[in-house]
Amino acid sequence: MMPPGLLGEDPDSESRRQRQREQLREWLIQQQSELAAERHQRKIEEQRYDQSRVDMDNKALQLQSTEMERRKAATLATKEYNLAKIEEKRHQEEEHNDEGVDVEPTLGMVGVPGLCPSSDRRAPPESLQHIIQFQKYQIEEKKRVEQERKREEEQHDRVRLDSARTALLIERQQARLNKQLRRHLDSTNVKLAEIHKQQKPDIERGCIDDSFFSKFNTCSR
Repeated sequence: MMPPGLLGEDPDSESRRQRQREQLREWLIQQQSELAAERHQRKIEEQRYDQSRVDMDNKALQLQSTEMERRKAATLATKEYNLAKIEEKRHQEEEHNDEGVDVEPTLGMVGVPGLCPSSDRRAPPESLQHIIQFQKYQIEEKKRVEQERKREEEQHDRVRLDSARTALLIERQQARLNKQLRRHLDSTNVKLAEIHKQQKPDIERGCIDDSFFSKFNTCSR
């Protein structure tokens, strides 16, 4: 028969310390899992934000390209229409001049016997005026096209500058978010290490009661 244990000795102390160590280990594992899940969720949100900014930039560039193509097409259509109207007017004037020719100008070409007929082949005043107007229109059209091209280039430069500024702002915001996340993780790890350090002697001595675990329920995660 084995002698009885010493007075006041707790025969379940070893099993109780083992359970307490297991509970603490499970709690630490849970904390690490929650931190990992938080980091993963933050990473997903940052990736979604970056992708949304890229999609917005691509959409803006696409809209700008579409608008530039539309303006070019409208400019070309207007130019062709104006040239067609000028050509139509010139053709009508030529037909009108041909219909106005009669015998009298022909007789005037005969002149006095012994003298050469007039060799003045200059264009009539109406044709000269038409040519001057057409040349003036060409000059104005060229100026207008140059101004339109300059405006498009300036708009493209503004969009490119805005995109660069947006990218810089996104980069700075991303850096701030990463810095905040690192501070948060470092602070949480320090708290966990401090708690573990403070409670480790109690675990080794087996002096853990319900108040020990109540502290973890109020600990900020």
